[in-house]
Amino acid sequence: MIARESRHDCAIEKFKAANPTLLEEIQALSPKEQQQQIEWAFEDEAESRGLEPWELALELIARSPEELHAMRIETHREVADALGMSWEEYCGFNEISE
Repeated sequence: MIARESRHDCAIEKFKAANPTLLEEIQALSPKEQQQQIEWAFEDEAESRGLEPWELALELIARSPEELHAMRIETHREVADALGMSWEEYCGFNEISE
């Protein structure tokens, strides 16, 4: 499984590889502007799929459905902890089943 800290960057690289037309369209921009356009396109793609950007990132980098599930649960557990909610309460609130 890809380290949590590297997931977004890995997903962006896969997104860029899958969208060569986007890269062609923004090649005249500065590197900073290119990165911004890529991030916006990534977020738009997630929204068009009905996902949060972090969910799209996980879908792009997961090597199997099992790994995707494990990474989603890991992320949800982190959010529950950050919110100070019990896992059971968080799952009920967000309709999550392990």
